[in-house]
Amino acid sequence: MRIGIDAMGGDFAPEVAVMGIIAASKEIPAGATIVAFGDAAIIETILKRENCNSSNIEIINAPDVIGMDDHPAKAFQAKQNSSIVVGFHHLHSGKIDAFASAGSTGAMMVGAMYTIKSIQGVIRPCITGPVAKINGGKITTLLDVGLNSDCKPDVLYQYAMLGNLFAKYYYEIETPKVCLLNIGSEEGKGNLLTRAAYELMKDSTEFQFCGNIESNELYSDKVDVIVCDGFTGNVVLKQVESLYEIAKTLNVNNSFFDHFNYENHGGTPVLGVNAPVIIGHGASSAKAIKNMILQTHKVVVSDLTEKIKQAFQ
Repeated sequence: MRIGIDAMGGDFAPEVAVMGIIAASKEIPAGATIVAFGDAAIIETILKRENCNSSNIEIINAPDVIGMDDHPAKAFQAKQNSSIVVGFHHLHSGKIDAFASAGSTGAMMVGAMYTIKSIQGVIRPCITGPVAKINGGKITTLLDVGLNSDCKPDVLYQYAMLGNLFAKYYYEIETPKVCLLNIGSEEGKGNLLTRAAYELMKDSTEFQFCGNIESNELYSDKVDVIVCDGFTGNVVLKQVESLYEIAKTLNVNNSFFDHFNYENHGGTPVLGVNAPVIIGHGASSAKAIKNMILQTHKVVVSDLTEKIKQAFQ
């Protein structure tokens, strides 16, 4: 298995990205190779400084960088030697099995949509956010958390399908409980979007729909997948992530709050595209980069992309 990683992506790259690559190389299962895309001279200097001679790290020279302030589509076309562009070309040609980056989210989405493209039948790919359960159980998957601010009911229905498959094959939940985020639990609650989406979901045989769920039950064991539009999901995710900072500020030491530290999750897969693509936080630390690489490996092992393709045939 060959896991591609953007060594130039993120606010603190390449230093932090390469340190994360080194850490991941010590933990990634045997048989996996980390393929680092970036300025080869810089990467090699850091590896040498850290006395890292790992045989499971390969370097592909791609010295240009698509910055956070660059126009994603224009930069993807203009900067053909950038780490993101070269990485996606390798993914499209099958030279790597997955590609991950903490760089420009816009450029990553442009790369995904213009190289490997959406899986046939998927209206809009989406990204997920993890929400911890208070009882210490498995993670609840929230989607979409930012790619699509405006959605139609059929898009939310597909999010339910994608979230169900992700929870089943990545988190190994045999029959995930899927709910629609709403302002009330009753069937008739909500706006035009959620009421119409409920009508589509309630008789579905493609996932176990458990009705509406309110935000005060986000952390309960009543649900494994929470579906919403990207605007709502992003607002909720930012609030969820703030719990970790609040706990730190108040000196609350409880392992439950560690689940809200993005560093422990690494990134989020783009669901609905033809190959595994993982997007990380722009402010990723070396720990976050390490976990993003390990997460990417797990996504590949789960065969999630093929499972989604089969479901949408």
